Amino acid sequence: MTAEEKRATVQLVCVLGAYLGYVAIVLVRAGGGPLTAVDYAAPLIGSILISIVVSIVVNIVINAVSSTSRDRKDARDRTIDRFGEHSGRWGLIAGATLALILAMLRIDPFWIANALYLGFALAGVTAGLAKLVAYRRGLRTW
Repeated sequence: MTAEEKRATVQLVCVLGAYLGYVAIVLVRAGGGPLTAVDYAAPLIGSILISIVVSIVVNIVINAVSSTSRDRKDARDRTIDRFGEHSGRWGLIAGATLALILAMLRIDPFWIANALYLGFALAGVTAGLAKLVAYRRGLRTW
């Protein structure tokens, strides 16, 4: 597994883990009550920051361990990275569109914030999965 493939795996695990952890915290705090009554801001910000910090630390470790020339980023890695990021954009667009619609309908800010976070999570997960599939199966040439 190349260093870039490891980075894609780290991205996928961090995003998915942070989002699922956030959802679990909110559901536990709701305790069967209305979700809009939950103080969600701190767990949301915390999960995002934890995901970023863990991703940075693990990537630093990967860089330190994978210092050989074969682990340098080449044209294939750049193409796969670009493909993954483009694949993930639909999640971000969907989340932003949903949040915009919710805002126009004057829905509770809880749902707007969670629509945006879901969009970010979908974008990260989709990009990570697309990159991993591309590393394993290759990219189609047109």
